[in-house]
Amino acid sequence: MLPHKSTKIISELQKYFSSSEKTIQTLLGELISLKISDKLFKGIDKNNTQYKGKQKFILLLLFPIFAIKDISHYSKSPLYQLYKCGKDVFYEFSNSSFFNWRQLSYQITKQLFRRIENLSFSETEPIRCLIADDTDFIKRGRCFELLSRIYSHVTHTFNYGFKGLFLGYHDGKSFFGLDFSLHGEKGKDENKPYGLNKKQIKSRYKTKRDKKSYGQHRVNEYFETKTFMLIAMIRKAIAEGIRFDYLLTDSWFTSFELIKFIATRRIKCFFLGMVKNGKTKYLFKGKNLTFSEILSILKHSQKAGYSKKLKCKFYEAEVELKEIKIKLFFCKTTKKGNWHGLLTTNTELKFEKAYEIYSTRWTIEVFFKECKQLLRLGKCESRHFEAQIAATTLCMVQYNLLSALKRFDGYESFGELFRQANAETLEITIKERIWLIIIEILTELAEFMDFELDFLLEHIFAENEKLTKLINLKSIEKSA
Repeated sequence: MLPHKSTKIISELQKYFSSSEKTIQTLLGELISLKISDKLFKGIDKNNTQYKGKQKFILLLLFPIFAIKDISHYSKSPLYQLYKCGKDVFYEFSNSSFFNWRQLSYQITKQLFRRIENLSFSETEPIRCLIADDTDFIKRGRCFELLSRIYSHVTHTFNYGFKGLFLGYHDGKSFFGLDFSLHGEKGKDENKPYGLNKKQIKSRYKTKRDKKSYGQHRVNEYFETKTFMLIAMIRKAIAEGIRFDYLLTDSWFTSFELIKFIATRRIKCFFLGMVKNGKTKYLFKGKNLTFSEILSILKHSQKAGYSKKLKCKFYEAEVELKEIKIKLFFCKTTKKGNWHGLLTTNTELKFEKAYEIYSTRWTIEVFFKECKQLLRLGKCESRHFEAQIAATTLCMVQYNLLSALKRFDGYESFGELFRQANAETLEITIKERIWLIIIEILTELAEFMDFELDFLLEHIFAENEKLTKLINLKSIEKSA
């Protein structure tokens, strides 16, 4: 019936760019138009006056465009020719405990939302959904701070790394990452907490933090349950002005705590999620019954409905879960197949519509796949926990920018941007015409960042014969 977790998901961004020149111009043009508050960078600008926090953030955001794998590869990149700062500048920024990455992400994403709303026209009101799910961040080393042994529900294997819990937003057309937290899995073995023996725990990186710092706050989140953090992230989204019609989750997150939280919000919203055939009891016709017991009664008392559109049999039942009124859907596609369940707090919702809305949940799987393949989600190799938070936030913001640009450009097909194998279009040193475009854009970007680019460009071109030819070529092109 409903699809199981799979890595074979059709790409949303795979066919995004066909011209690397248009790509860079469009993306950086959008980046320049964003307003990023200087107040967010106050805590980290005290020790470094040459390169401001905003400059470092934007440079890190541009890494994929310039085919820069990570900070350690920066000095060998074409971007380094224009911004000759050492890699330690970026490491210091990423490892800082005093930077509020969550608030920066919201500040940028909310601006993208406002722009999309101004450009979107629809005769019907779209169904807006918050979508929650987790994914595995597998690490090769054993010295990462707060490293844990985690179980993958996709591969059914144990690995070392983190669990990334994500909250996303789908406005009816596009998916955007809103928030996330990183977790470990403590396990039941008291002698091996988080799946690690004493030697492995001792080898993990450790650092001291200010108890009131943002970094310590993210560390505290690591030890919370996923349900607790998911509720906290939904609270934050509502406080930031995000409005939604449904919260969508798979069966791993469907719980009474989450259902109650959504059902008691003042804003009109509903819960819709998969439900397990487990021991949870629902009040049905005056009796407390399990999923399978209710299904058995329905089979004997009424004829199953049939959806021609979805080609499946289904039953519906209005029940109560600890005094909260909900509707259960039971459905299967084949005679010998298992019955699957959907649960919603919207008792007026019909089966086909519920299925249609729930299918939106798979956009978060696309998000995971694209971010891991193209934006290196979860592949940060720094031992610092703050650096893991920074790298994940950057990836989420990069994806949101691309998702918004798809909307701004009317869903045109532009080919790929972040495929590392496409060196001929990403390595700007290969073709001179790309240099001309980059110089033009970075000049505009320097204004936005308050960076003295003219002096730096003058110095570079004065000492490099090849680049001098390029700047001359630029002048010729302008006069043509």
